[in-house]
Amino acid sequence: MNIKGHAAIVTGGASGLGGATVDMLARSGAKVAIFDLNEELGKAKAHAVGGSFFKVNVTNETEVEAAIRAAEELNGKARILVNCAGIGPPKKVIDREGNPLPLADFSSIISVNLLGSFNVLSKFAAALHTADPVGEERGVVINTASVAAFDGQIGQAAYAASKGGIVGMTLPIAREFARYGIRVMTIAPGLFLTPLMATLPQEAQDSLGKQVPFPPRLGDPAEFANMVEAIIGNVMLNGETIRLDGAIRMAPK
Repeated sequence: MNIKGHAAIVTGGASGLGGATVDMLARSGAKVAIFDLNEELGKAKAHAVGGSFFKVNVTNETEVEAAIRAAEELNGKARILVNCAGIGPPKKVIDREGNPLPLADFSSIISVNLLGSFNVLSKFAAALHTADPVGEERGVVINTASVAAFDGQIGQAAYAASKGGIVGMTLPIAREFARYGIRVMTIAPGLFLTPLMATLPQEAQDSLGKQVPFPPRLGDPAEFANMVEAIIGNVMLNGETIRLDGAIRMAPK
């Protein structure tokens, strides 16, 4: 699919991997709608790229449906969805005092990362599946997992489970959506210089980057966006998870 002229939705598009994806899509000629909870950053990003911002909680069905309708009225039928919204504070299953992780803490990460991704992609596909095709396809969904789905570290039980769920649903949904000409792909990034990572001291960032076999540095969010661009442009990419990690395999901690 050619990006130029098509409408796109990016969740978590106010900053980080989502923000870089918004930049790439806008630069390539897409009409971009940003779904995010950070109103200040979201509006600023939308203004910078000539896009639109919608304050959306990805776990809320009503908000997502309303935002998709509003974005369609503004930009036309969205053909591209990139799910980048996510959270992941590390917490052990049993803390130092022997107390178990509250189920609500585990559930909140599953809710945003996994249920939120499913919520948006299902509403996106429902709005798209009867539209006229563009060439061979109607559109594409790109979800964001993590290498934690495969190499989850201590303290990442909830995060790894949420990202593993995204990986696990990629193929069955791609198979289901094949009849509609909607592709479903997942990217599993490794260590990237996201806003959260940028809060660490430079020494810590450099140390983490050196754990990557090659290139021995943190990934640039623009490189994630480059992968999104490649997936959109190649109709044969479907039903697969691509590790974007410089060959890193995470240690237990």
